[in-house]
Amino acid sequence: ITLIMNRVRDLKNKYRNEDNITDELNCTKISADTTDNSGTVNQIMMTANNPEDWLCFLLRLEKKGIPQMDANLLNRLIGRYSQAVTALPAEKHSQDESYARILVRFAELKALQDPEEARDQFHLARLNCKKFAFVHVAFAQFELAQGNMKKCKQLLQKAVECSAVPLEMLETALQNFHSQKKQLLSDEEK
Repeated sequence: ITLIMNRVRDLKNKYRNEDNITDELNCTKISADTTDNSGTVNQIMMTANNPEDWLCFLLRLEKKGIPQMDANLLNRLIGRYSQAVTALPAEKHSQDESYARILVRFAELKALQDPEEARDQFHLARLNCKKFAFVHVAFAQFELAQGNMKKCKQLLQKAVECSAVPLEMLETALQNFHSQKKQLLSDEEK
């Protein structure tokens, strides 16, 4: 029943307005405010408040620069990702890929500032969205970058045990780990 209700909600949101037919148009409209983005955030929260709209907004915000090189952008992004995570309840969205991507990217951005907080965020992402292989691989990649080889391997093995999908992604990450590559997944493999 929950799946059916979620599907009905998604269809209602998708066809709510005739001029909102495609996700791309919807994303463009949501991202029209380019100043402090408070209007966009309010619009997202007042309408559907769904992970897809949040992710679209956040990715557009990221395109404004390189967070690793721009501390102001990094802080702004971390603030907006934090706002998205707070606005989207895990119980409702844990099966949503966009929600999982928000959690992972938030943890990756936190890693640029504070590895311990990033570890907590990766742990939260893994607990809430354990069915997605990319969540486990991102956490394992973080641990590998921190020099924690044993923890990296454990995370990948536990992901296989909990049947995260796609399994091929986990197998590739494990092969790359055993080959002692610095990247568990290349851009093509992602």
